[in-house]
Amino acid sequence: MSSSVNALSTQKREEPPHEIHRCKEREAGDVAWNLWGTYLSDRQWGTVREDYSADGNAWESFPFEQSHLRTYRWGEDGLLGLSDVEGLLCFAPALWNGRDPILKERLFGLGNPEGNHGEDIKDTMYHLAGTPTCSYAKALYRYPQATFPYQHLRDENRRRSRDEKEYELVDTGIFSDNRFFDMEVEYAKADAKDIFIRLTITNHSDESSELHLLPSLWYRNTWSWGDPQSRRPNLHLQGNSLVSEAIDGLDAYELNCSEKGTWLFTENETNTQALWGEPLTQPYVKDAFNRYLINGEQNAVNPAQQGSKAALHLHHTLAAGESWVVHLRLRRQSDQATNQTLPIAAADSARLVEMRYLEWKHHQEWIAPGLNDEDRAIHSAAGAGLFWCRKFYNWNVTRWLRGDNNSTRPPKQRWETENAYWKTLRAKNIISMPDCWEYPYFCQWDLMFHAVAFAEFDAAEAKQQCRMLRQAYYTATNGQSPAYEWALSDANPPIGAWAALRIFQISRRHTGEGDYAFLRASLRELLLEYGWWTNRTDRNGDNLFEGGFLGLDNIAIFDRRYPLKDGSRIEQSDGTAWMGLLSLNLLQTTVILAEEDREEYIELCSRFVRDFTRLTYSLNSSVGRGFVNWDDKDGFYYDVLKRPDGSTDYLRTRSISGLIPLLAVNSFAASSVKAIPSLDVGLHLAQLEEERGAPFDAISHLGSWNHDRILFSIVPPERLRRILKRVFDEEEFLSPYGIRSLSKAYENNPYSYQQGDDYASISYSPADSPIAMFGGNSNWRGPVWMPINFLLIEALQKFGHFFGDDFKIEFPTGSGQEMNLWEISLELEKRLIGIFRRDENQRRAFNGDVELFQNDPLWRDLFLFNEYFHGCNGSGIGASHQTGWTAIVAKMMTQLQRWQPNKES
Repeated sequence: MSSSVNALSTQKREEPPHEIHRCKEREAGDVAWNLWGTYLSDRQWGTVREDYSADGNAWESFPFEQSHLRTYRWGEDGLLGLSDVEGLLCFAPALWNGRDPILKERLFGLGNPEGNHGEDIKDTMYHLAGTPTCSYAKALYRYPQATFPYQHLRDENRRRSRDEKEYELVDTGIFSDNRFFDMEVEYAKADAKDIFIRLTITNHSDESSELHLLPSLWYRNTWSWGDPQSRRPNLHLQGNSLVSEAIDGLDAYELNCSEKGTWLFTENETNTQALWGEPLTQPYVKDAFNRYLINGEQNAVNPAQQGSKAALHLHHTLAAGESWVVHLRLRRQSDQATNQTLPIAAADSARLVEMRYLEWKHHQEWIAPGLNDEDRAIHSAAGAGLFWCRKFYNWNVTRWLRGDNNSTRPPKQRWETENAYWKTLRAKNIISMPDCWEYPYFCQWDLMFHAVAFAEFDAAEAKQQCRMLRQAYYTATNGQSPAYEWALSDANPPIGAWAALRIFQISRRHTGEGDYAFLRASLRELLLEYGWWTNRTDRNGDNLFEGGFLGLDNIAIFDRRYPLKDGSRIEQSDGTAWMGLLSLNLLQTTVILAEEDREEYIELCSRFVRDFTRLTYSLNSSVGRGFVNWDDKDGFYYDVLKRPDGSTDYLRTRSISGLIPLLAVNSFAASSVKAIPSLDVGLHLAQLEEERGAPFDAISHLGSWNHDRILFSIVPPERLRRILKRVFDEEEFLSPYGIRSLSKAYENNPYSYQQGDDYASISYSPADSPIAMFGGNSNWRGPVWMPINFLLIEALQKFGHFFGDDFKIEFPTGSGQEMNLWEISLELEKRLIGIFRRDENQRRAFNGDVELFQNDPLWRDLFLFNEYFHGCNGSGIGASHQTGWTAIVAKMMTQLQRWQPNKES
């Protein structure tokens, strides 16, 4: 190991990590450290972008079976791969165990119609390390040595009912006796255009086993879509190196390897003959390496050794326990390159990779100092998943609607979908995906949580991701920002202002300086969106907002997106509450900005105080209005059913949607009120009383003072106490692993409701979805969801900051132990982190009842950050790599690290 690596291992924490310097170079525009990264998608098939069908069934339009035969229109995918920032040149390893019917070039999973709970990845991989500049990245793919059971996984999941668990790869027994290879993929940058790649493959079985390895380099197909200026680029050999052409601003690159093998070449073109029985336009197509290696078709590859896709075929029989290490180097071709280029020196590669690995560890300690080994492993894995889930996303909706110049026009039905309204959307960015296999596209409100999670690791990335979907090339003409690929017009909870505010605050705490330019730019964009919400959604002008989808999927007894059959509609408790949270976050943003420019923002402050006051009134006061969302009998916020005849009724489902009003809380110091008099809400309350024509007590808490702070909260203190009594009840919302999304009281006593011909029943379902609504792969009827828990924890901390020890409550309910709300928030954080920490029995809750995962040394310290978690036992459910919002647990860990010692002292 070099002296520089040895020096790094003893570097003091006071000395900023090398990664911090690289980030500064990136942000200053001095070095394009973001030019290359782990941006290659894990799944491009089965996406809306690649769907050109008449019925809009993306899963059947481009299924997995076609992925190795057919070129993609808008992106690429591969196995733990790498690409440039525009996805033009892609690298990924492919594997073959000598038994499988196809090369393992990409991850496999079930499409939405195939799984008993919707789409579901069936391969096994883990993200292990990642840095902001992708100076170092590491991931693990676990490859069975027996034939991969593609059809068996389909058949068994299709056979199972919704009440049964998903059938996973581990359930087949294919990993028994450690009969698998581990492939560790590591990327380490020598500089922005020089990347060392180390592939370490280990045979964990007690018998020797052969493996074929194909490190592959190829161009995304940009030339087959009728653009006259686009040509097919070429890869060719130059000495011992594979060399690419310079295209579209991307330099020529060369790839070389530490080992000798056989170079294979083909074109990234569709095999029309195999797919549709149509003649090939040229002889070399996308699946050539499959046919050459598995079928023995020697003429499948180009003997001229050139093409738009190439791979180095390496073959090795690994003895029991043996590790096979292959080094590669992808770098910009030097002007002095010759035909005598030598293979990469393995020792040089190993030194660079090890140095970047130690720099990654130093960076982790720098951004989150003092964590113990257990928490460090969790924190680092959360960050790794965030960085690996940044993917190249490309979609020109107008072009997708119209079709390509040289192909049959897409079906006219496409112009009748809601997505047709978004013809101005032109995406070509690196976007943080919720899950790089199950959700390989942007989801707006997921992305806001991702952005806040990124703030713990990389403030610049957080700011970029937070603002991205509100840029001109994403937003619609009415000011709405897109929801997600499948339904761009859906209304997601408006948490963009919360995300921008939290990123500003977290970044300021880390650096000691506030990025006011970011906050000002965010506010300008958010104001356009705020106008869309207020003008479109408050249709009756009464400050009651219809949410529609709002991201909570099947939380309600009826589908809240649509009226009932008799015309009755649902007035959602969370729709207005989300708007309250939005106006309050915008208020706090303007208060912060007014510190620098009071005259510029003082009027905006007044506007948001006024709006918040009216939203609080709408949710709480029944003066002259009959039913409101607050049910004083039960002490809870419910959805209200409004019938065509004017009568109303409560839909008494105690769910997390009734807790959303708790989130809209903040308080301001007396000094802020002195500087901005409109923060004293007395004047606004008087105006509101005059408008309504009657006094009201339900919002008299607004503007109350305590400890020199003024309170802004939708929920009055006495109602807060009644709600929290249920929230902290272990027989209702409080789980050992956080707050459930539906009360456990409905476990044995479901809630039912009949309205005309509509009848529905809802029960506590702690795991997978019991119904097929929204595709059936999501469930808000009992599990623990990390993002909502995080918002609830922050709300409790804000209440705790205002009340201090003046407000204490039993935690858990009935325990006799009273705590203030700040202390309770920390206890909730412990429960959520406990999903990943080993318990007293050395078991990790998220691994569930899979004994292999719990006990085996090869499995027990590998982390998945699931979409949500079982409401009783904490096992991971839903998308298994939904690192984006679940990675926000890293923020909880650093907060506990800061506050827990103070509490103990």
